[in-house]
Amino acid sequence: MSGKEIMFTPIKLGAIELKNRLVMAPLTRMRAIDGDVPNPLAKTYYEQRASAGLIISEATQISPIGKGYPGTPGIYSAEQTAAWKEVVSAVHAKGGKIVAQLWHVGRISHSSLHPEEAAPEAPSAVTPAGQTYGADWKLHDYETPKAMTTQDIARLLKDFELAAGNAKAAGFDGVEIHSANGYLLDQFLQDKTNQRSDEYGGSIENRIRLLGQVIESVAKIYSSDRIGVRLSPYGSFNDIADSDPVVLFNALIQKLNGYELSYVHMIEPRSTSAGGDDQVNSGAPITSEIFRSAYKGQFISAGGYDQAMGEAVLEAGLADAVAYGRLYISNPDLAERFQKGATLNAYNRATFYGGGEVGYTDYPTL
Repeated sequence: MSGKEIMFTPIKLGAIELKNRLVMAPLTRMRAIDGDVPNPLAKTYYEQRASAGLIISEATQISPIGKGYPGTPGIYSAEQTAAWKEVVSAVHAKGGKIVAQLWHVGRISHSSLHPEEAAPEAPSAVTPAGQTYGADWKLHDYETPKAMTTQDIARLLKDFELAAGNAKAAGFDGVEIHSANGYLLDQFLQDKTNQRSDEYGGSIENRIRLLGQVIESVAKIYSSDRIGVRLSPYGSFNDIADSDPVVLFNALIQKLNGYELSYVHMIEPRSTSAGGDDQVNSGAPITSEIFRSAYKGQFISAGGYDQAMGEAVLEAGLADAVAYGRLYISNPDLAERFQKGATLNAYNRATFYGGGEVGYTDYPTL
C-alpha cells in the first residue's frame, strides 16, 4: 500500500481502535478558566477535530504543584473532571477517540503558579536556565526546585493514580503519560537533571525506575493496553540533556516492552525547541530509525511532519501512526483535507496561547 492508503487504514493501538493513522498531538493552549478547569470552548475545539484517528488531549496537570504555565487545565478535581467529561462526550458523539495526557512539569514552573506548595519540585535541586511564565503571565527567572524525597515520590504516584481515575470517570479512552520535553518524568530519566544518589538516580536502571512505577500506578485504573507513553530522545527543550541518550532510551524501551502498552509516542528532534518553526536540528539522529526497531509495540512518531513526510514514514514502517500539532490547530478537518489533497489553513502563532475563540475554534473547515 502507498503511504496515503496506510494513513487512512484503521489500526488498533492496544485496545484503542483508530479509524485512521492521523493523531492530533497534545497541544498546550493555555485557555483554562479559574480552578484550572477546561474552558467551555474546549468542547467545541476538540469535537471539531474528532475526525482524527486519535486525539491526545493538551497536557493536563495531575496536581497543583504539577502546573507549569498559567491557563493550563488540571484533572485532579471534581470540577475539572466534569468539564473533561463534556469534552470527551462531544468527541465520542462525533465518532472520535481521545486520551488524556497526564502531566507534571517538575522544575519547569514558578512558585506563583502553586503558592500553597511553594517552590517547584524536581529530582534534584538543579535550576533550569532561562525564564518561565508565572501566574501573572509575565516572564520570571526560574527558581531552584526542591529535590523530591521518597515521600514526595510516593505522593506523586498516588497523584498519577488519582488523575487516571478522574480520566476514566470522564470517559477518556485511555491516558498518555507525559515523559518528554524536559518535564518531571524526563528530568528523572536524564542525567543533566537527575543527580540523585538513591534508588532513583545514578545508574540507568535507577533513573528509569520512576516511569515504570508511574505506569504501574496508572495501570491500577486503566489496563496497560490503554496507556501510552510520550518520550523525546535528543530533545533539548527546557534545558534537558543526557550524556548517552541512545543507551538510556534503548534501555527504557526494553523496559517498556514488558508492559504491553497501547503505544509509545516519540518526538523527532527536528526542531531545536518544542515551540520552534521546524528549525532543523541537523546534529540529531532520526529517532524513529534508531528506536522503532527496538520497540515491540505500536509506535507514534511526531515532530514537524507534513502530509508527504507522514505518508513516507508510514510506508517505510517507521511508525504505525503520525501525530500532527500545529496543522491540527489551524485545520480541524485535517484528515479530510489530507484525504482530498485540499489546501491547508495557515496557523496564527499569535493566538496559540491564551485568549478565546480566535485562533481556537474559528478556523474554517471544508
